[in-house]
Amino acid sequence: MLTPNLDFQNKTILVTGAAGFIGANLVKALLAGEESLRVVGIDNLNDYYDVAIKNYRLDEIEALAEKKPGSWRFVKGSIADKKVLEELFEKERPALVVNLAAQAGVRYSISNPDAYVESNLIGFYNILEACRHYPVEHLVYASSSSVYGSNKKVPYSTDDKVDNPVSLYAATKKSNELMAHAYSKLYEIPSTGLRFFTVYGPAGRPDMAYFGFTDKLLRNETIRIFNYGNCKRDFTYVDDIVEGVLRVMRASPEKAIGEDGLPLPPYRIYNIGNNHPENLLDFVEILQEELVKAGVLPPDYDFEAHKELVPMQPGDVPVTYADTSSLEEDFGFKPSTGLREGLARFAAWYKEFYRI
Repeated sequence: MLTPNLDFQNKTILVTGAAGFIGANLVKALLAGEESLRVVGIDNLNDYYDVAIKNYRLDEIEALAEKKPGSWRFVKGSIADKKVLEELFEKERPALVVNLAAQAGVRYSISNPDAYVESNLIGFYNILEACRHYPVEHLVYASSSSVYGSNKKVPYSTDDKVDNPVSLYAATKKSNELMAHAYSKLYEIPSTGLRFFTVYGPAGRPDMAYFGFTDKLLRNETIRIFNYGNCKRDFTYVDDIVEGVLRVMRASPEKAIGEDGLPLPPYRIYNIGNNHPENLLDFVEILQEELVKAGVLPPDYDFEAHKELVPMQPGDVPVTYADTSSLEEDFGFKPSTGLREGLARFAAWYKEFYRI
């Protein structure tokens, strides 16, 4: 077990992508904690998906922040804008930075590569430069399970080679890890990368399968299940992701000496996943049951008539499966929310948000 070497008391914490799915839930967890802290969030509120959901998340944050005056500041801006970021670091001097801003989505990267280069490469470079010139105690950043590409060995371990990305999105996330390693080595920036595995939950991203399936079923449309239903995904509930991030934030990598007597960069990588991949057909069955229970869909809904089994899409992989042993060993933590429980919470939120 690692001993936490940071606390949040009286610290300023910068969360990028603060209106995003993971970012907003992390901000809420920080504000709901007992420490006296200040959270600064930045997000460009782009229209990759429905901005109303991003505003909904920000409204929830604002409601929490009202109980702690001065604890929250939101900046609408892009991390790809170096001037905006420099001014933010100059004014706020964050002690910890959690970079969750990124252009997400594997399939979108095939048709819109510019968005990924701007946000995931230029934006992340700007974050590293800011951390270099305004030293921070810990930089935590989002990587992705997509870096494992078409690796055949499962479960995926952080010790595995990740040199075969099957999408530009995956390539940008691998690039983030390499860039962070270089900056940790050159400028002794303590950094930890987190490879997230298929995050889901209430107020999630509409481009994710469970959300898109729900939208289509409600519109009486057919849902397409890729690889003829033979895909497996390590679905990870958002609260488990946030708990993992919080624990990692408190343990900043420290300088060490390697076996060759040379200094090692203060740099670590972890998987955060459920360590229990679910078959996509089983996942769809649980989702439909919970949508009926929540009253989103009627009890007599004909699901079989609304399913279409189709081949694998470009950029997709057949399985994601996290080896979380290092996360368990270092932090005593393993995600624990079951798929049915998580989808039930999503279905209840969906019914309320869309007033069904």
